[in-house]
Amino acid sequence: MPKMNHDHHMDHSALQMDHGDHGAGASDCAMNMLWNTQIIDTCIVFRSWHVTSSAFFLGSCLAIVALGVFYEYLRAFSKSLDKRIAAALVASGKGKTRAASGRSSPASDEDAVLLTGRRVFKIASTGTPVPPLLRILRAALYGATVFLSFFLMLVFMTYNAYLIFATVFGAALGHYIFGGTINIDALLSEDSKSMACH
Repeated sequence: MPKMNHDHHMDHSALQMDHGDHGAGASDCAMNMLWNTQIIDTCIVFRSWHVTSSAFFLGSCLAIVALGVFYEYLRAFSKSLDKRIAAALVASGKGKTRAASGRSSPASDEDAVLLTGRRVFKIASTGTPVPPLLRILRAALYGATVFLSFFLMLVFMTYNAYLIFATVFGAALGHYIFGGTINIDALLSEDSKSMACH
């Protein structure tokens, strides 16, 4: 009695399973390395942030706008916190303003370096020490700001036109909301320095 060869049937069923897996993978994340306007099957940063409908994509764009606004809020809050810490240190007698201390400005320090040809590193001696708890708070805010900036950069790197627009619009909206004032004296006093740097 001839022996039946079951290997052929096993190979055929394995091919069917492989074909089935390929069909399921068709709805997986679409990776684009060029400018695109794809909506469905776009994955945003994480595989789990997988866009499956137009409504979900719109919600994702709004979330990215909110992240851009929040990024600008963190930057503005960090500056505000630094001002409050500085004011508290001066009030407690632990710090002095530049006018009261009689210290030279950074611009004049740079001029002195150019004239003498010597640079003295005074990292440890310049500035007023910040209490440890406030340093932790400042470091946490800085870390959150850096994380969010890189996260938005990864969103930008999807090359999706809508997501890029959402990122830029969120940053611009946040800057409009939280950047409503400028310090004219500080900007004009550092005008020559900023022109030299840029």
